[in-house]
This record gives sequence, structure tokens and C-alpha cells, in this order.
Amino acid sequence: MTKYHRFGVDDYRVESQETAFQGFFRITRMVVSHRLFGGGWSAPLKRELFQRGDAVGVLLYDPKHHTVGLVEQFRVGAMQDQQGPWQYEVVAGMIGPGESPADVATRECQEEAGIQVENLIPICDYLVSAGGSDEKMHMYCGITDLKGREGVFGLETEGEDILLQVWPYDEVMQAQSEGLLNSAAVTIALLWLQLNQEKLRSSA
Repeated sequence: MTKYHRFGVDDYRVESQETAFQGFFRITRMVVSHRLFGGGWSAPLKRELFQRGDAVGVLLYDPKHHTVGLVEQFRVGAMQDQQGPWQYEVVAGMIGPGESPADVATRECQEEAGIQVENLIPICDYLVSAGGSDEKMHMYCGITDLKGREGVFGLETEGEDILLQVWPYDEVMQAQSEGLLNSAAVTIALLWLQLNQEKLRSSA
């Protein structure tokens, strides 16, 4: 039996909001209230919302050679990670005004990996951390030929220094199981690939 949310978009109120910080990203301070499962309304809740907007992620996969492309780059949010601040990730970028997720996926694959993807397969859309951020990630699998495609990419104007690495399928899955790949987007995409790689290889 399908489960549906008891409440929806008409069951909360924004009492007030203001911009607390505006820089590379925006933080909005707000007061909200919402309906309670037991009846009535909550007391006003003071919250800060980290507003990143929507993003796109692309897992590069080569079904002919059974390889996976991941990018590695410095991330300020990972400076306290025991493995250091360089993270293995899917190709990714933010959606700008008037852009579709597929448009951004195609652009970012070119900018971050020098690759024109042959086929974009939707994986899922998910909220990255809804307790304090509005970011939604639109995930794709990008089908492409990865043979000989490793290299350094990224836009200098955006301070990007991105290394594309091509992994044999078994090695990337082993790295995932050992905790070397600890990005949520990579984890979600690789779990999807585990379920779908046989079908992708048979139709390549």
C-alpha cells in the first residue's frame, strides 16, 4: 500500500524571514510554524536555512570497458576529514537561471571531465540535507567511452583544479565498501549502478 504524507504545502506558515548572510551562498533566518501530528500548530521555530539551490550530479560509466569515472578535488568542507580535504566525487554543478538539469549535466561533463556524454540516464532526485539546506541533487548516469580520458580539468575562472580518474568497476566498488568514497552522491550513484550495470552492459 502506498504511503502518502499526512501534511503538505498548506500546512506550514513562514512568520518572518530575512537574509542573515549573502556571499558565495546565502543564509536566510526565518521563523516558521507547522501543523502537528497530534493536532494544532507548533510554537514558532527559529531556523537558519542554507540556500544553495538545485544541483546536478553525473556518474560517468563506460559499459564497454566496465569502468567508472570519478573526479577528485579540494573541498573546504572536508578539511577535518581523516582522509584529508581532497574528495572523490561525481561530476557536479549548480543549476543556473533558465537551465534544465540535463543542460547542466552536459555542460559540467565537458567542463570537469572534457567529456561529451552520449546518453544521460536519470537516477533519482534527492534533498541533500533538508534539516538546514534547500539543496536538491538531480542525479544522472552518463554513458560514455572512458578509455584514455583521465586528466586535469576545470575552469580556472572558478578556481577549479579537477582530476578525472577512471576506475575499473570492481576497484571502485571495493573502494566504496572500504569507506574511501564517502560522498553521498557517489554512494547513491554506485548503489544504482550495482543494480543496473548488467543491463547497461548488455545493451552497449
